Amino acid sequence: MQAISEWKQVDKKLMQNQVDQLRGTLSLDEPMSKHTSWRVGGPADRFYRPADIEDLVSFLVALPEHEPLTWVGLGSNLLVRDGGIRGTVIYTTNLLKQINRLPGNIVRVEAGVTCAKVSKFCARENLVNAEFLTGIPGTMGGALAMNAGAFGGETWPIVQKVETIDRFGARHVRMPKDFEIAYRHVASDREEWFIAAYLQLQVGDGESAFGKMKALLNQRNQTQPTNLPSCGSVFRNPEGDHAARLIEVSGLKGFCQNNACVSEKHANFIVNNGAASAKDIEAVIDHVSIVVKQKQGVELVREVRVVGEPGIKVKLP
Repeated sequence: MQAISEWKQVDKKLMQNQVDQLRGTLSLDEPMSKHTSWRVGGPADRFYRPADIEDLVSFLVALPEHEPLTWVGLGSNLLVRDGGIRGTVIYTTNLLKQINRLPGNIVRVEAGVTCAKVSKFCARENLVNAEFLTGIPGTMGGALAMNAGAFGGETWPIVQKVETIDRFGARHVRMPKDFEIAYRHVASDREEWFIAAYLQLQVGDGESAFGKMKALLNQRNQTQPTNLPSCGSVFRNPEGDHAARLIEVSGLKGFCQNNACVSEKHANFIVNNGAASAKDIEAVIDHVSIVVKQKQGVELVREVRVVGEPGIKVKLP
């Protein structure tokens, strides 16, 4: 592949002879603004789209041991700074895409499948309790990584087990007890990434599930600025309260830094009105945090993940 040949020319030590065995697609200096829901972000040094899990294993085996890795799905809970990402981004959306029903009302879904597709698949199979996933604008991998939730449902209560992969390409099966799981928080002492989940569901009425999903989407469209680029909720809800309420009563609805603005429709959303930079968005996030702390005495915790380097990447001759 031409892109991989270019990488070999840039640094022949990175992939050695194993690079020719890969079936995925490698790009250099890939603009992350194309892969985040905010539509901002500088270039990634290397950007790999694996053909499947087996190809991903081969890619990781070929990588240098200390190559920085960043995993990206739909980029819906991600702010990539304007300077971009050093190292390698592994992109999974619609690539790790298998989804199957297994005996015992279990659905195995790979990390690149969108949450909306998971909820529809389950409903078609007359399996219920996954309807809330229709309100999560991300992939299964991202939902696992942060215990994503919507409309009162959360990801990990329906997870039976997961498959992970480490940076050396070794695959593992892990149970929920192997992780520290809380509200919008999943942690482990292992450097591994999710590649598939086994969802334990119940038999129910698929038609009723589709009706519930439609109602949830209508609710989302009425209460959230779905017509503008955003990341979804920026801050976690404090216990017993809502971040949106705290932001609104602090007088921050409509606050802007250039084209990055606190949404007038939902105060826990920051929208890109057209030409915002990652720097603008991060400035709004920081300002909201400071003002809410000053006026409400509450320290908001970011739900969105911020990665990358500030400023503009300069290409050296």
